[in-house]
Amino acid sequence: MDIRGRSGCGRGRRAGLLATVLAALSLLLAGLAPAATADSGSLRDVVLVGNSSDGTVTLLDGHTFKNLGSINVIPDKQALFDSWDIFRKALHDIIVSQTQGEHYVDDAHLSPDGRTVYVSRGTLGDAAAFDVATGKELWRTDIAGSKADHAALSPDGTRFIVSAIASSKAQALDTATGAVVGEFATGSYPHENMYSADGKHIYNMSIGVTSFPKALNFLKGTKAVTVVDAATLKVVKTYTFDYGVRPAVITPDETTMYAQLSYLNGFVEYDLATGKIAKTVQMPFSDKAAALSPDDYPQNSAHHGMAFNGAKTKLCDVGTIDDYTAVISRPALTTDGFVNYPTDALPYWATTSADGNYCLVTLSNLDQVSVVDYRTAKEVARVDVGDFPQRERLGKVDESALGGLTAP
Repeated sequence: MDIRGRSGCGRGRRAGLLATVLAALSLLLAGLAPAATADSGSLRDVVLVGNSSDGTVTLLDGHTFKNLGSINVIPDKQALFDSWDIFRKALHDIIVSQTQGEHYVDDAHLSPDGRTVYVSRGTLGDAAAFDVATGKELWRTDIAGSKADHAALSPDGTRFIVSAIASSKAQALDTATGAVVGEFATGSYPHENMYSADGKHIYNMSIGVTSFPKALNFLKGTKAVTVVDAATLKVVKTYTFDYGVRPAVITPDETTMYAQLSYLNGFVEYDLATGKIAKTVQMPFSDKAAALSPDDYPQNSAHHGMAFNGAKTKLCDVGTIDDYTAVISRPALTTDGFVNYPTDALPYWATTSADGNYCLVTLSNLDQVSVVDYRTAKEVARVDVGDFPQRERLGKVDESALGGLTAP
């Protein structure tokens, strides 16, 4: 129906004039607005996989898990080696012998705008930032004690928290400059760092000196979970444990933690209100694992990798020495099923997909990531990545930066 016919010719002309004025105003405002550029691409869900031995970070599509390519995060490796004096080189060699090889990428996170990757570079003993689109190193910062471990990125992307494993502390780096802007004391050999769901707390897990045998556990130092105010970096609470605290997950209300402990072939349910273990879940040993001495466990870890599904109703428990992943239903902590891998696959970390439905498990010795469906406890895909994948993290990448990746 023609509205102008109903309203009369005068109103139609006024409406046409108004439309013309509005169109002109729209064009004027568009001219004043910044022009769209290649830097304003849309964000895409991805999974970052840190390939420890070859010093790369692989990006997987966050939903199809297709390998999108990788970025080299050790382009300056040889220059660093050449710059070290004899004492720094000797320290590096000691660290490499203790960790049984070079571990260049320990952890990696993407900036909120999806254009910068921050990396803790294990045996290089530093943290660095790289532009995803160009591969250019933006900054590099030495970490206290010359070995960098797990890291966490603050929700607003302004702080990169890195465990200085040999110095019993974690350091906070300004992501814009790499400057150390704060630190906090931890237990011995700080390992994982994680932010609480509301971003108000940082949880740091320490594992004790892993080079000592189990019989000398009393010499390994303090094994603890250190809770820190994320704004002030002041310690607000410390929970101590008999054995090292490995990967863990914490409920959003911060009342319950599920944690793997050194030498435990399973995990514990820990009451954060009372500071006590509420339940210990012993998982079955594989034939290979049952024949191992605890001192043969990789870095004291029997199980190393734990994640929640999106609904927080299931756990993904990675049996490192057992070569399996188990899906566990909570709160009863019953086992839904197992995904079994080839012997010595070394499953070593777990991260949940962006949609909450899949557990992504690194198979370090196979250079692959296993995709496990929480709903069926079945493996649905296996993805090739780089050499010795360890940590995985979720992020969002700027689509326009993907051209800078090296094709898989």
